[in-house]
Amino acid sequence: MSEPFSVRVTVRGYETDVQGHLNQSVYINYAEHARWSLLQAAGISQAGLIGRGVGPVALETTIRYRRELLAGDEVDVSCVFEWGGGKTFRIEQTITRADGTVAAELTAVGGLLDLKERRMVANPQDYFKELATEPALFGL
Repeated sequence: MSEPFSVRVTVRGYETDVQGHLNQSVYINYAEHARWSLLQAAGISQAGLIGRGVGPVALETTIRYRRELLAGDEVDVSCVFEWGGGKTFRIEQTITRADGTVAAELTAVGGLLDLKERRMVANPQDYFKELATEPALFGL
């Protein structure tokens, strides 16, 4: 497992619900932003994935809400890939307020889809190693 990659996000007012809390669907947007930021930092682009004939897919996401987030809060969204073998991988993410308070924990299961065959590829970590200029960011 690699050290967590992290991006800073500021909660925007339009992302909150009537109680002033960050809307539940936005947590997934923040997680997705961190994942794509990690890919970019590792040297993997959408064009590179498409050129290789694969695309990332989300198979499952679980969110544990720990503390509320309000407009103006600054949060760090971490992202760690865990490779097991087979066709899937896990992504562990934590959304943490700037003061260190954990606001949410997300666990996702993903894979890489062969865009022509429309099937999951075996050993997705091999594709990440091949495409990345910084595979260590994925723990590879």
